[in-house]
Amino acid sequence: MTLDRAYYLLAAFYSLMVIIGVIAILAGGGTLLAPIHLLLGALAVIGLWGYILKRGFMNPRMWRPLAGVLAVGVVVQMVIMLTSSLSSVLLTWMLTSSIFSVMLVIMLYRYGDRDQPLWASDEERTAAQQLDVLLSEHSPITAIKRDGTRENSVKVSKSSEGYKASVTRRSQEGQERFEERFQYPETLVFFLAKFTSVTVDDFRRSSPLDEHGGATVEI
Repeated sequence: MTLDRAYYLLAAFYSLMVIIGVIAILAGGGTLLAPIHLLLGALAVIGLWGYILKRGFMNPRMWRPLAGVLAVGVVVQMVIMLTSSLSSVLLTWMLTSSIFSVMLVIMLYRYGDRDQPLWASDEERTAAQQLDVLLSEHSPITAIKRDGTRENSVKVSKSSEGYKASVTRRSQEGQERFEERFQYPETLVFFLAKFTSVTVDDFRRSSPLDEHGGATVEI
């Protein structure tokens, strides 16, 4: 059995568990907490399918906190198993549930990493390809964008370790500098648009090369 097939079987198993849970609630079974457990399970299954299919579902910021909630649940179950006298059936069920939940926690935690192409929009993927071409020709490249009294200076470089963005923000209140590193250009494009208002078109504007061989653009 291949790893991909194992992932699909795992996702199918969790999906079946959610379906069974819905049927049980509709039939009048379960406790007062059952709908909450079912909701968490359904969200986890969506994230699991997204991880397997390499597609972005919902917001990437929600998946790591959800993985944390599930991890807490695993710890609570382990404490109960170690400190309580349980029947063999219940003990087997809780142990199996914990094992499967650990796998789910790991997958959801990885799925929640924002630095992945699967979270990029079509526009960001196109812009990432253009930016990668620019960086292949000249690295680093710099863009300076001004908006009234505010100025954002962004230097982007590419290396074997990934991509680095060095940002300098200037305003009447002072100056701020910070750096961020990314594995994928799609995440870099998202970061630039959100935190600096600099787009790939700003880097693409024609300008002479600076003394270091990089390209500098002022907007």
